[in-house]
Amino acid sequence: MTLIEAMVWIAVFIAAMTALTTSLLSFYHTNSFVIKGATAIQSAQRGMDVAVRAIRTAGYSNLGAYPVISIAANQMSFYANVTKGSPNIQQVRLFTQGSSLWEGVIEPAGDPPVYSGTEVLSDLSDYVQNITLATSTFMYYDQNGALITDYTKFQSVRFVTINLIVDASTSSLPTQITLTSSAALRNLISH
Repeated sequence: MTLIEAMVWIAVFIAAMTALTTSLLSFYHTNSFVIKGATAIQSAQRGMDVAVRAIRTAGYSNLGAYPVISIAANQMSFYANVTKGSPNIQQVRLFTQGSSLWEGVIEPAGDPPVYSGTEVLSDLSDYVQNITLATSTFMYYDQNGALITDYTKFQSVRFVTINLIVDASTSSLPTQITLTSSAALRNLISH
């Protein structure tokens, strides 16, 4: 083998290795977007399932207080039994803060029971961009299906829609995905 042949073989080998390395890096880069996106969607679906189940079971407190405590664009407080095995109705707060959907639960204590304990927080879903994009997480409807925009009329709420805008990587593609679900307050349907 001559020196020229050796140099040609080395050049071909380097070109092939460069092409292979570039292809592998591109594959891993693309694959990481897919994995991040799938993780974000799975997290949002799991959080939305918990929120919808809680809203559906909203009911009167242990003292007989009305099920819905307060409503806002990115927060809803109500009474529901969300703790498995507990005979008590808890005070529940669903809210978006930062890039997460949260659930806060207060267990009643005492006789008569009061809801003055420490709120236990659970991060239901990550990668939520509602606050960043100034988009409402919750939309409320009355018994006639009319949208409630005056949040002081929380006693009219019979149906809630939850919208989560999810984006695992706000600085790159793919763009955000909106997940929507809804729940009727089953214990208030006939009222």
